[in-house]
Amino acid sequence: MTRKRKIVLGCGGFFLIAFIVLFNLWQSAIKKNRQIPVGPFQIVGNLYHVGTTNVTSFLLTDPEGHVLIDGAYPETATTIIESISKLGFDIRDVKVLVNSHAHADHAGGLAALKEASGAELWVSNADADIIEAGGKGEPTLGPIRFAQFMGIATFPPVKVDHRFEDGQKIRVGAIELTAHVTAGHTPGCTSWSFPVKDGDREYLAVSIGSLTMSPFVSLVEPETYPGIREDYENSFKTLKNLPADIFLASHTDWFNLQRKLRQRDSPTDPTPFIDPEGYLRFIEMEEEDFRWVLNKQEQDLAEEEE
Repeated sequence: MTRKRKIVLGCGGFFLIAFIVLFNLWQSAIKKNRQIPVGPFQIVGNLYHVGTTNVTSFLLTDPEGHVLIDGAYPETATTIIESISKLGFDIRDVKVLVNSHAHADHAGGLAALKEASGAELWVSNADADIIEAGGKGEPTLGPIRFAQFMGIATFPPVKVDHRFEDGQKIRVGAIELTAHVTAGHTPGCTSWSFPVKDGDREYLAVSIGSLTMSPFVSLVEPETYPGIREDYENSFKTLKNLPADIFLASHTDWFNLQRKLRQRDSPTDPTPFIDPEGYLRFIEMEEEDFRWVLNKQEQDLAEEEE
């Protein structure tokens, strides 16, 4: 090996280590901000928020057992359990855990929550292996995957009890969730729809898994994973065709949880959360970002081929 090549490889190793260190510091700062408790509250009927200021976790209750959507970070599991207790419910009555996607900020607490509740964990077939590997092997993370060897961007692995495909219905008592595999953000990213009753009224709530793209994602050849572009296209179409009344998502800022909470006339007034216009507007904004990235990547690819 020549001296010049040794220097290049040495520089590459230095920048990789620097990237990992800086990424870890950035992730730690984000985690600290996202894990601030917001206080549990009822959204409408048997639907409650038990997550934090930025990362959601939703509880659906029924006399025959409860369903919990998402586990947030590993460190957030205790907060979720305490929030469920503050509402007068018991974590041991949670019979089903479901997940939006296989990233540490949504799947990190699943292992602890499963152990505390004894619940069965349901995960999409395309994300299940990633969940069981503690986040390793998730293809959209780009260079971050190298950092996972040092335990960064990983989470406690957990056994998946049931794997499903798009359209799976999960029932606990009167609770019925429908899984919509809205892939792209991860290969098996899942959005959930479910009816919620409030007296004589019934609303369709939709919790969007995610439509965002990692900075390292390629939508053109070679794609980050085969079919990712088509997955995003199908995800936008699927969500736009869902007649959502109550707009929810895996991050609170996407559906303005804090603002809507302040706008309520009473602790159980669901009016601000009934937001079909905001739901469609969010999807349209994410699709516009997708189109911009796709157009840019196609232009760059064309220039490279000239």
